[in-house]
Amino acid sequence: MAETENAPGAQEFIPPQADTIEQLRDAAAGCRGCELYRDASQTVFGRGDESARVVLVGEQPGDMEDQKGLPFVGPAGRLLRKAVDDAGIDPGHIYLTNAVKHFRFELRGKRRIHQTPDRVHITACRPWLVAEFARLHPEIVVVLGATAAKALLGPTFRVTKQRGELMPWPGAAQHPEDFARVPVDSAGKLADAPEARLLATIHPSAVLRADNQDVAYDGLVKDLKVAARALR
Repeated sequence: MAETENAPGAQEFIPPQADTIEQLRDAAAGCRGCELYRDASQTVFGRGDESARVVLVGEQPGDMEDQKGLPFVGPAGRLLRKAVDDAGIDPGHIYLTNAVKHFRFELRGKRRIHQTPDRVHITACRPWLVAEFARLHPEIVVVLGATAAKALLGPTFRVTKQRGELMPWPGAAQHPEDFARVPVDSAGKLADAPEARLLATIHPSAVLRADNQDVAYDGLVKDLKVAARALR
């Protein structure tokens, strides 16, 4: 699974007339923006209500997500759902997605072992995130882990240094202009995106890998409680 240095990117696969998340999801099924589609079972797009108050952005689908075609349905997803509940965030108010929409892995025997997406995969898939955000109007964006942070906030952002801090969105984005204007009708009219806030924290899979899972989990919930309190 060699890295494709000249990935064409997702932009050419995004239909300009797509008005809804559902239309984007249908189009993403045919994405060939990088080489990851060749070995993955399917594209795993975001899920949730377009009017969700909180958008959570993770890294990429895992093995179970790749099989089921839904984000956050594996062990990390179950832990995240528990953390969201413990933080007091209504699960009906969240939209879940990933920075990279295909599962990157290496085969060891019959097992598919997770591999962190490279820069080229993050860059190639980023247009899907931009397209999703154009149709979402969250009050809070929660970035889960380093890959999502790189996709939205740039390569110099460090989750370990700024986790749990509320930042302006889209002002904190590496390219805020990508998220500053949103369509308001099917004719393509644009308006300023409503101001929101962003918070970075660890990915729930980091809790599962931690030496002390209780401490790591409590830290995740603490960060999510900051987001919960910020909801108007």
